[in-house]
Parts: sequence; C-alpha cells; structure tokens
Amino acid sequence: MKASFRIPCHFDYSAWFAFKVLEYCRQKAVQCSMAYRFSNCVIDPEKYLFLRDGLAIHLEPQVFDLLLALVEKRGRLVTKDELVETVWRGLSVSDATISARINASRKAVGDTGQVQAIVKTVHGRGFKLNVEVQESEDTSAHAIEINHTDTQNIHFTRSSLGAKIAFSKSGDGPPLVRVAHWLSHLELDWHSPVWRPLIEALESKYTLFRYDQRGTGLSSRDLDGADLDVFVDDLEAVADARKLDRFPIFAASQAVPVAIRFTQKYPERVTGLVLYGGYAKGRALREAAQGDIDEDTILGLIRAGWGKADSPFVNAFSTLFMPDATPEQLDGFVKMQTETISSENAAQLRKIIDRFDVSEILETVCTPTLVLHAISDAVQPVEQGRILASEIPEAKYVSLESRNHIPLPQEDTWAQMMHEVQLFLRSLQS
Repeated sequence: MKASFRIPCHFDYSAWFAFKVLEYCRQKAVQCSMAYRFSNCVIDPEKYLFLRDGLAIHLEPQVFDLLLALVEKRGRLVTKDELVETVWRGLSVSDATISARINASRKAVGDTGQVQAIVKTVHGRGFKLNVEVQESEDTSAHAIEINHTDTQNIHFTRSSLGAKIAFSKSGDGPPLVRVAHWLSHLELDWHSPVWRPLIEALESKYTLFRYDQRGTGLSSRDLDGADLDVFVDDLEAVADARKLDRFPIFAASQAVPVAIRFTQKYPERVTGLVLYGGYAKGRALREAAQGDIDEDTILGLIRAGWGKADSPFVNAFSTLFMPDATPEQLDGFVKMQTETISSENAAQLRKIIDRFDVSEILETVCTPTLVLHAISDAVQPVEQGRILASEIPEAKYVSLESRNHIPLPQEDTWAQMMHEVQLFLRSLQS
C-alpha cells in the first residue's frame, strides 16, 4: 500500500509562499555578496573590494578582473585565451599587456616575478592561483584596518602674487605634506591609475595634504613672476592654512628643490624629507650627464603634441616619463595634460623649473632625509639623486632598479620604495 501525503486543511499557503520567497532572496543575496579568502587576501566582486592584511588596496579594473578570474578557478589553470575572453572581452591584446596585468596582480598579493607563492606562471600554458581559496560571506570581518577614505576635502588658500592654491586633505593620522609637482590635478589624481596607488599608500598611515602647483590643476593658472621662492610660498600658504607647525614632507621631481628650500628657510617646521627622483640644479643650469635629455628636446615635445592622444610626440613624451606604464596609465597621463595645464603654460613652467638651483644650500639642511632615485631615470639622471644624498648631511640614499621617473605600482621596486618610505616616516615619530 502506498503511503499518502495529505496537506492539513489549516495549512497557510500564503505564509508558506512568502517564507519561500524570502528564503530564496536571502540565498541569492548571500551568493551575490560572496567574497573569497586566499592567503592573507580577500576579494569581494560585489563590493569591488580587495584587501591584503586587512588593508584595502586600489586595483585597476583589469587587474581586479584578472585576479578574480584566477580566484574563481580555485587553483585550476587559466590560459591566456581564457584571460583575454574574461578580462578583455575577447579584444586583441599583446603579451606585454597581459604580463603587465599579471605583474600588477602579483604586486597586489605580495608576490614578485621571482617569488610566485600565490600567482604562479605555468610556462607555455597560462597561470593559476597557488593557494587554497575559501568563500566568505562578510568582507568586513576581515577588514582589520582600512585607512584610506573614499573622499577628499578640497579647499583654497591665497599665496604670493595673489595666486589661489587648491589643496586637499585625506586619510587619518599624523600630518604628511606632499609637495606639488609639475603635472597634478587634485580631482584627477584621486582616480588616476598613475597617482591613486601612491595617494593610498601615503594616506594609509597619515593625514595627507596635497596641493596643485600654481599654473596647474585647480590652482591659479597665472605663472607671471614665478620662481623657486614663489613656489616655496605656495607650500608655506598650504601649511599655514591648515595650521601645520611641524610635519614631514614627501617631494618628487621638481618638488624636491622646493622642499629643500622650504626646509632651509623654515628648519623648525620640517621633521623629515622624503625626496624621490629630484635634483639639486635644473637641466638648464647643469652640464648634461650621459643620457640626460636637454631642455630643447623636452620643450619641442611639449609644443608639438601636448595633450594629443594620437600624437607621436605626446607618446614619446609620456614614454620618457613612464616607459613601463600600462596603456591605461599612459591614457591617464595624456588626459592629465589636457586637464591640468595648457601647452603654452606647460612650456613656460618647464623653463621655470629647469632653472631651480639649491646646490649651494644642501649642506645647510640638517633635517633627517631619505633620497630615492631610479637608476635609469631619463628625466632626472641618477647623478642628481646622488648629489642630493652626498651633500645633505647624513641623508640616506636608496637606488631603485627602475627606468621610470614616475613610480608605478606594478614594478617590483614599488614595494621596496614604499617600505623605505614607511620605515623612514615611522622613525621620525620615535
């Protein structure tokens, strides 16, 4: 005899149906918000969030998608063709582009090209994740410390010659001032694949103050009467506007002589100097070193192709600054040109900063100093970095195996640079 099943007459179909709908929705919501844990990392596709050691790290979209593709395969091999289909939607891309994204993903998880503990290359076959993957429903449970913010506060202050200087504040912690450099735009930098990683790294432990140099970005575009001391005035105006009495400085390229002159002028206000890719004497004033690019060449590239994405001149100019940049980074650099400064002002500003000279005051700087320089920098030769380190009393010098004037997060030397910077800044607080 077959057993029969009878539904009780008092059974509430509407309540049962509502319960099933809610249960289904709950399950789908869990599935959609599912994150993945591997090694010391968490990746959450729904929140578009990547964490390492509990710290949120900004990834370019293609790097995020590539890493997610490897994670979702859970250790199985992913061929180049599969990556192209998943990450680039089947578009034709070069091996160099794929390699750049692989290197960036390795950087994000803490690997290098030599140490492939997490992202492993299977030569001639493809790539795979080399660690166990676990699913996690709550990303926030693993976010031990997310220090960067999603917003910045932009303000304006007045400097000498009536210039309006735009500056921003982001992050949390003791103050750190990043001196403005030639190409900057507070709003564009915030989302730039070139500058955003550096901003996040600096603001992860500090309240970061940045500003647009006069002539660029959101600051006044008038450069009449500008010289080294006028740019020092801009730095002073920003520090005064935020009532910063004592603070360390991060300066790159032509911001380096500005920072040195400010420190020589106000030694009681600066607790430490981080100087990257800088110089003591501008290219128009110094004897050309081997491989040094002369001023006429730079000005010719600017005047011929400034801000023109399809111009061979602007491509040559951009590659000069970042020979190992990804296509997205180069595109962002070109966009920065058109939004930041006109071609006429760019040439005028280049001529001004090529005449900065702090060579005679280096020995008077008694502030703790860290000097970093890429060995094959084509914009500012490594000899200039060595001059800074040798003439500033007790400065620490770190050379980087790189040819990029602008630091790029996908380089192996990026981790070395940021480690040295954080270690130095931490030593100032002890």
